[in-house]
Amino acid sequence: MSENTTTVKLEKSPTELYKILKFEGLASSGGEAKTFIADGQVKVNGKTEIQKRKKIVAGDTISFAEQTLQITE
Repeated sequence: MSENTTTVKLEKSPTELYKILKFEGLASSGGEAKTFIADGQVKVNGKTEIQKRKKIVAGDTISFAEQTLQITE
């Protein structure tokens, strides 16, 4: 299983974690994204993140479902 890396440019910084999952199509809705995060399925900078509204800024890396998102501004 290989991970796919995508560079994500933030329109607004910081942006809440669940919104990034939704906007990048990794979750079909904000509610689904929040569930994935609450279930411990999402990592930010290599650590499991359970804060749905975690503020994501340029330089952060999000890992979820064999996808890696590299955040830039």
